[in-house]
Amino acid sequence: MSRSFQRRVEDFVCEVCGLEVHGTGYTNHCPRCLWSKHVDVQPGDRAATCRGLMQPVGLEMRRGAYVIVHRCTRCGAVRRNKAAAEDDFDALLRLARGLPTWPRPE
Repeated sequence: MSRSFQRRVEDFVCEVCGLEVHGTGYTNHCPRCLWSKHVDVQPGDRAATCRGLMQPVGLEMRRGAYVIVHRCTRCGAVRRNKAAAEDDFDALLRLARGLPTWPRPE
């Protein structure tokens, strides 16, 4: 099994908020609600059989960049993914405060 990143340009519909997401090859979470899906063992390989939803549970700073911590709601796996420029900043702030990123407060 290769441990190198495999870039895949894929569009998807977020299973949490319904946003149609246009992938860039580096997209691994919804930019509106920040949720992801457990599809990879290694980034881009699509080898995970779990397919559970990955809840954003934390926000970290690494080398000057925000990193979203996701936990799988099915198997409990934890993954860290870089935040993207197109991510909803209010959702990132809510995550940093330990608040849910979705649904959005009215």
